[in-house]
Parts: sequence; structure tokens; C-alpha cells
Amino acid sequence: MATGIHSTYAIAKAQSLVFAISLTVSVGAHFALFSWNPAFRTGDVAIHTTELTALEIPPEVEIPPAPQTIARPATPVISSLEVDDNITIAPTTFEANPISSIPPPAIAVREEEDLRAAPRFTPYTVKPELRNPDEVRAALTRNYPSLLRDAGIGGTVLLWVFIDESGVVQSSVVHTSSGHAGLDEAALVVAPQMKFTPAINRDRRVPVWIELPLLFTVR
Repeated sequence: MATGIHSTYAIAKAQSLVFAISLTVSVGAHFALFSWNPAFRTGDVAIHTTELTALEIPPEVEIPPAPQTIARPATPVISSLEVDDNITIAPTTFEANPISSIPPPAIAVREEEDLRAAPRFTPYTVKPELRNPDEVRAALTRNYPSLLRDAGIGGTVLLWVFIDESGVVQSSVVHTSSGHAGLDEAALVVAPQMKFTPAINRDRRVPVWIELPLLFTVR
């Protein structure tokens, strides 16, 4: 019995010694750990502000009333007018409209007028072409006023030229002057020397007025 008591006491004493040693080692380890590491400090976590911004509340907006209901379109009304079933259009056959009763074309009416009286628009499908350009250039050089040519003065004369059904120039007038009377007069002298192919409207030759620029220049 005494032996058992001594054994229990020895075990308790050994456990106390182990605890004391463990505690001492733990305290020493913590002391060494805190000695080697830098000191821990708490940071400033306070909220700082330098300016306060005031929020403006937007003004109240008056909401307009809802739009009125759109009125329905008017209901169409059927007319009470009665159309006679016997009404018909005029017949359009050749028998009902002989060629003799058809009005003449516009070109025929214009031919009856004096086209030479004044420049005017005359329709054509094929325009007249100048057939003797070399002769015209020679005529321009020959009729160039010497005073203007020697002074190096030139210009363009825009003519209205009337050409008959055979392509012959019957008359001419100055539409836009060159600014020099001598050049304008020379252009009117050269114009009758021009020869053209006839103008054609559809399938027939027609007299026409055309615009024709004549250039006087010193080379």
C-alpha cells in the first residue's frame, strides 16, 4: 500500500517538473520572439474630411396633364350624284379621227411664221454641223481688225445664226459682244461664209437659230 502511494507521488512530482520546464521554455520563446520582431503599433483609422458638399434638391416639376383622346376621323359619306350610264368618251379610232382633221405639228406652224424676224428656240433632233472650218478660220484671220491684232487684243463674239433647210446662213445677230465693236463687226462678216449640214427634226429638214461663238485670238 505504501509503495503505491510513493509511486503516485513521484508521478505527480514529475508532471509538475515537466509543466514548470514547459512553462519556462514557452515564456523564454515568446520573450525572444518579441525581442527580435519590431514593435507593433496601431494605425490611425479616424475619418478626416476637409470640406462638406451640400446637395441641392431639384425643384419640383409640374407634370402636364395627359393628352386628350384623338378624335376619330370623319366617316366618309357616299355622294348622291348619279352618273348616266349612257355617257361615253369620244371614239379614238382612225375612222372617227381622219388625218385631215388632225391639227398640224408645231414645226409646221413655226415654218409659217417669219423665223428670220428674230432669234427664237426651234426644235431639232439632229443639230447642224459646220462643213468648212478651214475656210472659216481663214476668214477670221482675214477680217481680224489690224489695229486690234497688232495690239494683241482678242475676244469672243457670241452670235445668233439663222440657218435654212439647206444649211445656208441667212442672217446673224450679235447675242453677246466681245467688248470691241471691230471684233463684233468682223464676226458678222464671217458668219455668212459658213456652210452647215441641215438641221433635222425627226425625219425632215428644218430652219433653225443656233448660238455660235467666234474667237479672235493672236497666236
